[in-house]
Amino acid sequence: MCNSCKKPIALLLCALTMLMPLCACSQDTPETAEPMSSTGFLLDTVVVITLYNGQSRETLQGAFELCQQYENLLSKTIEGSDVWNINHAGGQPVEVSSDTAEIIRSALHYSEITAGAFDITVGPISSLWNFKSENPSVPAQADIDRLLPYVDYTGVSLEGNTVTLRDANMQIDLGGIAKGFIADKLAQYLKKNRVTSAIINLGGNTYALGAKEGGSDWSVGVQDPFGRVQTPIAAVYVQNKSVVTSGIYERYFELDGVLYHHILDPSTGYPVRNDLTSVTILSDKSIDGDALSTSCYVLGLEKGMELIESLDGIEAIFIDTDKNFYITDGIGDDGIPFQTVS
Repeated sequence: MCNSCKKPIALLLCALTMLMPLCACSQDTPETAEPMSSTGFLLDTVVVITLYNGQSRETLQGAFELCQQYENLLSKTIEGSDVWNINHAGGQPVEVSSDTAEIIRSALHYSEITAGAFDITVGPISSLWNFKSENPSVPAQADIDRLLPYVDYTGVSLEGNTVTLRDANMQIDLGGIAKGFIADKLAQYLKKNRVTSAIINLGGNTYALGAKEGGSDWSVGVQDPFGRVQTPIAAVYVQNKSVVTSGIYERYFELDGVLYHHILDPSTGYPVRNDLTSVTILSDKSIDGDALSTSCYVLGLEKGMELIESLDGIEAIFIDTDKNFYITDGIGDDGIPFQTVS
């Protein structure tokens, strides 16, 4: 890996597919060459799933139903979800589904290898920040100080499918890893239904299944974070890969000349302050990319690069506030194709 690869270009990676226009086609037989696409608002984001072979309306509908099932299971705001039950159990043990146990187990793994830079118990603090409000405000320091002691991933106990929080005031929030987990489950579902070519786009999480017609790579676009939406200035070219971005452009507000974004530092309760504007992770599994993009943003360039260098099969692109980007050595040259767009 190399952390000195640097070019003065205004880049922010966003998982936007630069492919043929997405359309909802009427064909429903595997033999059709036309793509079939559908769009919905789930998981607090715009979900677009496009099938390019082996498609049927039933398969596409089933994919969205699967999204809804996982949202009902993993959302912290839907009453009766596994996460809601955990957060409202007053510190008592809660039996959860095997899927919920799986994602929490993965989350705790990333908390451990990042020394808490990734922490699903940030729930009490994230609840203080409302980035969707028409009149957003910075939480009172007293409120942050009161809740910060309950942010500690070591207070989550997972034994089999039983989850216990050490303190009744603790809460978990799977927002930093759930979309990656769901993207992987969707890819598995499509493969089981004989779909070998598809794009799964869950907001900033894209999974490119298989290859384009003829065997060529999918292109996943690179966008200026504060420029016009879907204006590509670079792209990576991948097959059977996840491309996940965490960046300050996703959810933020400005107040008194200060930009407050949604990526919170678990150690302070405030948005992370460093020289990065985004981190993009390329990986085989989207759950890895989701957790690592957040983790590496919190860790910053140097420590984030060190983490990625220690992991097999993971590549990253870091972009700083001076509009330079830093890429791991598996991207470009003889690695994953990477191209700027003039």
